[in-house]
Order: sequence, then C-alpha cells, then structure tokens
Amino acid sequence: MEALSTSRVAVPVQVPCRKLSSLFANLSCLELRRYPCGGRVSIMNHHPKLLRPVTASLQPQELSSALGHEGNVVPSKEIIDLWRNVEAVCFDVDSTVCVDEGIDELAEFCGAGKAVAEWTARAMGGSVPFEEALAARLSLFKPSLSKVEEFLEKRPPRLSPGIEELVEKLRANNIDVYLISGGFRQMINPVASILGIPRENIFANNLLFGNSGEFLGFDENEPTSRSGGKAKAVQQIRKVRLYKTMAMIGDGATDLEARKPGGADLFICYAGVQLREAVAAKADWLVFKFESLINSLESKPL
Repeated sequence: MEALSTSRVAVPVQVPCRKLSSLFANLSCLELRRYPCGGRVSIMNHHPKLLRPVTASLQPQELSSALGHEGNVVPSKEIIDLWRNVEAVCFDVDSTVCVDEGIDELAEFCGAGKAVAEWTARAMGGSVPFEEALAARLSLFKPSLSKVEEFLEKRPPRLSPGIEELVEKLRANNIDVYLISGGFRQMINPVASILGIPRENIFANNLLFGNSGEFLGFDENEPTSRSGGKAKAVQQIRKVRLYKTMAMIGDGATDLEARKPGGADLFICYAGVQLREAVAAKADWLVFKFESLINSLESKPL
C-alpha cells in the first residue's frame, strides 16, 4: 500500500484570535487527516501484518467544518473528567477503529460498490432506519460464503492511526474495551484479535449462509441489526457488568444513539475518517486524532 504524502492547507478564516489559538492547540497545529475508505480484514484465524494507514491532506471545507465545531473540539473540564473516569469504552468499528466501511468494501469487491456506498452514507447520517439500509445494501450484491472468504483472505486490515495505542492505554488503566458495530462478525473478529479484545466483548451482526454457501441474509436477532441497537447493546453491557461510567466512540448516528439513560454517559465523535455534521454537532467531544484521547488519559491526575 502506498502512503500519500501529508500536507497542511493554509485557509484564511475569520475567527477571533483567542478562540483560534485555543482551537489550534487542541488540534495539534491542525494536523487533521482523513483516511480513505477501503475496509480490509483477513480471515479470523490469520494474523496479517498491518500496513501503514494511508493519509490524505485536510481539505479546506473540512477545516471550516472543524472550526464550526469549536465548542466540542475543545472539551469542558466536566467532559475531560468523565473520560478520565470511565470504566468501559465501546468503539464503533467502521470508520472508527478501522479506516474503512466494511460493507462498502465487500460490496465493491463483489461489483456493487457505488450503489451500496450511497446507502451507507444515508444510514450513517441517520436519514433512514438502519435495518432498512442494511437489508437494502445486502440485497444489491448477496455475498456468498466463498466470496466473503475470498475477500477476507485478500484484503489486509487497515486500522485507524493511534487506535492500537489507545486500546493499549485503556487496558493498562484497567478500562474494559468493547466493539459495537453494525458490521459483520466475520470481518470484525480478526480486528478484535489484533487489538487483544475478547470475542465476548464484540456486539455485531452475522451473515447467514445456506448449506451450499449461498447468501441467506443476516441474523435479525442481533441488537445491532436495527436502529437503536447499539444503545441497547451498551445498556445490556452496563446492566450485566454494573459499570458506573461508560463512553461510546464512533462517527455515525447509531453511535450517538448509545448516549442515553442506562447507556453511555459520554459520546465522543471520531472524525478522523468521516466528519458527519449532524453527528459531530451533538457530540460531547469531537476528535480528529486518537492522540487527543491518549494524551488526556496520560495527564490524568494521581
């Protein structure tokens, strides 16, 4: 995989100096990056060598969007304190833990990439029920078991920069880590193995196949197969494990839904891959690099 060179974009913006300097400090000199989609994971029993994630330069419109969200790019003391005291963190996978939308990449591999990507954008923006979008996307290419296995074998994973360090830091601080995804277990199990996350800490969908490997659909009993499912998964985790404080980190509307009574206390919008305006505007904290979260944990007072 060839890495693109990273460059900074100078864009004139009319922002008061005090606010601008505060924002720039939190964005680490505006080293904001986007990571192109290309969902890649290998078969769960394999341990492929990870490739360096591809980075691209920040676009002017993205800079403007970041400045427009200064209120939650620079978190309050209360938000920082919540983050430092979480007992469990739940991560979305596509466009968060990984730089890709897995179903889009599988569809592209099967020849239906463009049509499926359009549905994914609508689902992540919250404009259609998740279960409707999931069924519609799968119906466009109906992946067979052999095709899924071929895809998993040929496409190595691409983890978001800093996610391995963040998960390692959380675990070192005795903070439990979960993966909660509208994606498929077949594609998420290998990522969990790389990050050292136990299988019982994965909440995701499951593709179903017939005796001959033909596509049958997906398991509708999984909570993450429908709108509000991530919230229910977080609530279930909290009820069973009796966590006092939990955080949800993701990029989409379904991740935002997890912040509700009995669910996540804190929603952190990760926009290092995709900046979804409607979601970012309602986040407790908007970050473009996992380094911001790592640094906050490292500066935790004793």
